Amino acid sequence: MAIKVGNKVVDIPATAFAFDPNTGAGTVIDSGTIFTSLVKAAYIPVRDEYRRRMGNATVSSLGGFDTCYTVPITIPSITFIFSGMNVTLPQDNFIIRSTAGTTSCLAMASAADNVNSVLNVIANFQQQNHRILIDVPNSKLGVARESCS
Repeated sequence: MAIKVGNKVVDIPATAFAFDPNTGAGTVIDSGTIFTSLVKAAYIPVRDEYRRRMGNATVSSLGGFDTCYTVPITIPSITFIFSGMNVTLPQDNFIIRSTAGTTSCLAMASAADNVNSVLNVIANFQQQNHRILIDVPNSKLGVARESCS
């Protein structure tokens, strides 16, 4: 797995996404979790590349989100790159907008510093308006855009 911000594949070590049965490290798709969290080795480079593309816009935080802007911004695309499949997310799947003002935040966060600190969770905010097919016996994942409204 890899992640692309705009046209740049972010430099993330493959071990950041890899399954390790000894530690529980790896990457899961979870429809019961709201926002995607990535291990620090993945999140920080993604966040930093996203911020870099904002130029001199002042970054702030809001709740659990550390990459927010209160000015109009040009939002780069975000693509999850899986073996054999790229999933470019629409803005509505990775930007959360404040209902009280003009704040827009990257709707992803760093994994908490607890037992889950080694686990990447691709959560339901990023899955919305996608059909997700998980073929466990064959270790396959399928993702297709689908309007669910």
